[in-house]
Amino acid sequence: MARIYWQRDSFAFIARLVPGTTTMLFAVLSLLPFQLPGFGAIAPSFAVMAVYHWTLYRPDLLPLGVIFLAGVFLDLLNGSPYVGLSALVLLIMRSAVLAQRRPLVERGFPVIWLGFFVAAIGVFAFEWGFVSLLQMRALGLRPFIFQALVTTACYPIGSYLLALAHRAVPSLGDAR
Repeated sequence: MARIYWQRDSFAFIARLVPGTTTMLFAVLSLLPFQLPGFGAIAPSFAVMAVYHWTLYRPDLLPLGVIFLAGVFLDLLNGSPYVGLSALVLLIMRSAVLAQRRPLVERGFPVIWLGFFVAAIGVFAFEWGFVSLLQMRALGLRPFIFQALVTTACYPIGSYLLALAHRAVPSLGDAR
């Protein structure tokens, strides 16, 4: 009988690691450039997708510390001169989504996708403004806008993969 409880508790512990693990994996995916003819290499922010998804569906399983670490990890691997900016962007994303979670999660995918688009524009605009302020000059908007659009266009794929991970672990359930 004790073995059954141990197995159930072990499985529950592993299940609770899924959101953080997938967020870290999506942070690594964010570093992979995709070649588009005429545009060069672009990288959609899969980390933003993961934070958005888990904040909507299971915010209780994605602690702030994991989000912060994913952002710092992303900056370090990316060679960013602004270590911590991605962490700040991801934490802002979480706060914004958490504030609108109830109305969004009760809607269909098109509304959730539109919500992601608005959130992505917001966090990339913040990032543009912050980096422009640090460099004391207005940077070109085009790369930030393009990254927001590419990230939004890739969101259905990222969301689908995260939903598969969510469903693969039945004990995660749904915290609506």
